[in-house]
Amino acid sequence: MANKATISAMIKRRFILLCLLFVAAILSGCNARSTAIPTLMDIDASSTQAVLTQNAPPAGFDTVDFTDIDANLTRLTGWRYDASLVFRGTYASTTREANASTRASVWYNQVASARRVVAHVSGDLQENEQDTRYEAVRLGPDAFLVRDGTCLTNAGEDAAVAADLTAGELLGGIRTARVAPQKATINGESVWRYQFSQEDLILPAISLTEDGSINSVSGELWVAPEYHAVVRFYANINVENAFILGSTLPLTGTISLQYDLYDVGEVPNISVPFGC
Repeated sequence: MANKATISAMIKRRFILLCLLFVAAILSGCNARSTAIPTLMDIDASSTQAVLTQNAPPAGFDTVDFTDIDANLTRLTGWRYDASLVFRGTYASTTREANASTRASVWYNQVASARRVVAHVSGDLQENEQDTRYEAVRLGPDAFLVRDGTCLTNAGEDAAVAADLTAGELLGGIRTARVAPQKATINGESVWRYQFSQEDLILPAISLTEDGSINSVSGELWVAPEYHAVVRFYANINVENAFILGSTLPLTGTISLQYDLYDVGEVPNISVPFGC
């Protein structure tokens, strides 16, 4: 059996041999033709690029604009959407509460040139409480209007205006939005998310006073390139000293806009409202 001194000597020789082999390898590498050292991959950058590539929209959709949030829908055979504007706040420079909402559901049948709008308007922005429900239908050149369960036989132009109400008139739209690296399926459609700023928003329901302001905006926009249409749009807007939905006095608070498109390609059956 080797004693401790012998074992120690063996370990020392092996260590020296490994060192000599290591030096020889270095010298050999110096004499050989140099080989380019590969660039190290930035893991974070690579991952980000992969996400961007995997979630990129079709060509031509890096930016989009929808000056009316429901633009391009008349090109489609049929659909429905829900749109709403809700305000919660106070009359400016007071503690007096002010609340209002307008909600609309719209159906469209391209072949029949038919449209149906069911809306609910409530609130007290005109200094009197309002709570009105109506249904308006357009069938070609004819329009019908039912308000609070009663068909208005002599509605005339009011029926046409109500039947042609659009989400663009109520909510507005977006001048320019830029794609974000996110793809999803919403309301049964393949969509991409887009980013927008306060300056991009078109807000027909809001008018600022001289010292009024929009203090913050948050939201999301989802677009289906297949239809060149918005499938979802949400926005929360904090305003100060603003007239909203034709209010008689300026208001301060939060406006919530919501829009969702459903049943693209499905043709609804639209008929004369009950009682008309």
